[in-house]
Amino acid sequence: MKEKKQTEKAEKKMKNLVATRGQTFKGEVTAKFPKRITIEFERTIYIPKYERYMKKKTRIHARLPEHMVDKVHVGDIVRVKETRPLSKIIHFIVIEKLGEENGKK
Repeated sequence: MKEKKQTEKAEKKMKNLVATRGQTFKGEVTAKFPKRITIEFERTIYIPKYERYMKKKTRIHARLPEHMVDKVHVGDIVRVKETRPLSKIIHFIVIEKLGEENGKK
């Protein structure tokens, strides 16, 4: 019984789980740092004055878990989810890698 609990604790430590909440986004990795990445994605915004839509890019900084450091590279498509503030600019964490470089699976 003790061995089972110890292995569960070790798995949680290895995954470096942080409680998530709120919104989920997917985007392309534009920069990679030792413990974080920057992702960028496009969204459309309606402008009432011109009765048109405009494309706008959003950049998000996300924490990169230790078990994903070797898997994620610049140009990959990843999914991030909102979490508690981890630092001044990091409020998201990488959940999974969706595709290879340039959006290829």
